Amino acid sequence: MRSPFFGNMEQAQLPGHFALQNSKMLRVHLNGDVLARQGSMVAFQGQMDFDYEGSGGVGRFLKKAITGEGVPTMRVRGQGLLFLAHNADDIHLFYLENETLTVNGANILAWDPHLHSDIQRVQGAGVMAGGLFNTTLTGTGWVAITAHGTPVLLDPGRAPTFVDGQSAVCWSGGLHVGVNKTFKAGALIGRGSGEALQLAFQGQGFVLVQASEGPTVPQHTH
Repeated sequence: MRSPFFGNMEQAQLPGHFALQNSKMLRVHLNGDVLARQGSMVAFQGQMDFDYEGSGGVGRFLKKAITGEGVPTMRVRGQGLLFLAHNADDIHLFYLENETLTVNGANILAWDPHLHSDIQRVQGAGVMAGGLFNTTLTGTGWVAITAHGTPVLLDPGRAPTFVDGQSAVCWSGGLHVGVNKTFKAGALIGRGSGEALQLAFQGQGFVLVQASEGPTVPQHTH
């Protein structure tokens, strides 16, 4: 896997499909199609068509209905330059080389359409726990993700690693991922959001953690 996080993005001749216009805007050199978060287009130059992307069959539709995962997606076809952004969040690039990347659906910005995508549940998590369903992307190609604030890249191979479920942006496919069940019930609610999970990572790989739990809900003063 290649990414500026690993310092190996410039070491290979990668297809010049995705590039950062700046830290908060993705530039896609489009000559065909790309999948992107619906509503993320801020500008384009050239000839392009924008279509809502279906849920990919009854099975995936049911998964999305049950999990709440799966950001509305658009397929962009055409030729030219496409500029994408989301809430001025920082954008980070990964290039998969026949690998799997698991991404929190709220952090997906764009990806190559020939990557296989699926929605999977973290083992040991009940349906009602919330936030435990994530999107996996497998194959060879580009993935652009967003992060709120400057993220940190953690190596679970150094020590067991625990991450707030909404702060985990993405992680490599080889990790063992579970749920930390050592919390007392009263400590499970995060910032009044109803969030009730902490992901536990072990193995060789990485997990990218953003400096936020994502969009917050209004807080009650006491």
